[in-house]
Amino acid sequence: MAFQFNFSIKENVENKLEALGDTDLLLGSAQDALRNQKGSTESKEVSSEEHATLQESLHAYKVAPGTADLVASCCPEPAEDENQNETLSKKQSCKVAREHNIPDNVDKVLENKVVEALSGLYHVNISVVEMTLSDGSHGEDIVSKSISSHSDLLPGVYEGGMKIWECTFDLIDYLSRAEIQFVNKTVLDLGCGAGLLGIVALKGKAEKVHFQDFNGIVIDEITLPNVMANCAGGDGSDDDNRAGEPTSKRLKKADCSPGLLSKCKFFSGEWSEFSQLLSSDGKLISKYDIILTSETIYNPDYYSALHDTLSKLLSKNGCVYLASKAHYFGVGGGVHLFEKFIEERNVFRTRTVKIIDEGLKRFIIEMAFKSSS
Repeated sequence: MAFQFNFSIKENVENKLEALGDTDLLLGSAQDALRNQKGSTESKEVSSEEHATLQESLHAYKVAPGTADLVASCCPEPAEDENQNETLSKKQSCKVAREHNIPDNVDKVLENKVVEALSGLYHVNISVVEMTLSDGSHGEDIVSKSISSHSDLLPGVYEGGMKIWECTFDLIDYLSRAEIQFVNKTVLDLGCGAGLLGIVALKGKAEKVHFQDFNGIVIDEITLPNVMANCAGGDGSDDDNRAGEPTSKRLKKADCSPGLLSKCKFFSGEWSEFSQLLSSDGKLISKYDIILTSETIYNPDYYSALHDTLSKLLSKNGCVYLASKAHYFGVGGGVHLFEKFIEERNVFRTRTVKIIDEGLKRFIIEMAFKSSS
């Protein structure tokens, strides 16, 4: 799968460079459209070979550390204002976890949603969702805040769930090629965003699939609709889909399979709160056989909460499949730093099961308890 990097460079009166960038990851973004209105700049495409040259040029103008890497990578984009970013990082608001009920009238969930099909999966067009949420009148108001701050990440406010990040497709490909079995398994899609990983498990005849994301509005407007679209969407084997091109349609009726939907639960909130919610109510589930998570180790500040959540919710002989970039420029996390953290905690063993060395290096990591057989 090919990904394209776009960036713009503009010299200001103080002879510094301002780099604005984002990645085209299959789905368009209302944010992108608004960002492109800022200033009059020249744009060009950057290949991976030009990455080093770009960084040298930007560092020569004393651009803030990490900005050059951020521009030429698919990493989550931190807030432009460094002081604002620092303040938000310190606040780390505690977002209470809650379960999201599946509406009685499931037709309402997909009402006015544009659904696209790709690689056997259906997902709502996020550009359309963002446009409907951009007026700031819906719940958490993460879209207008993200747009106004020119950021894909607002720590403690919005954690990137409105986008489908690159490593999600890496992990989907690995699960298929490695023939990971989900039959009769209990599965958690942790930091689910669009929920595509959990949907793969659902299609693989998992016994239960639970979806968790930081933001409740992501669950309501993206994850839940995606699950319903796939419960109703057949096997995605139409001619356009086999050709590798996304197809679009507007579903007027969900027509969901009650059997599939009954296997699912949806949660939002902070990881520590989420694990506490499940631990305090044994009726929800005991432990998960498989936990799937993608692009969740970008911020080292979250490692402790992630580690504790995995250790509390994974079954004794369970397995975690984690997809990540080697390093997240501008935020500081990455595979090697996380593996070091895991090693120091001495609870899990890790194994690299796949390396994707195209563009920015990416990894698929398998985790299991050291005490497991």
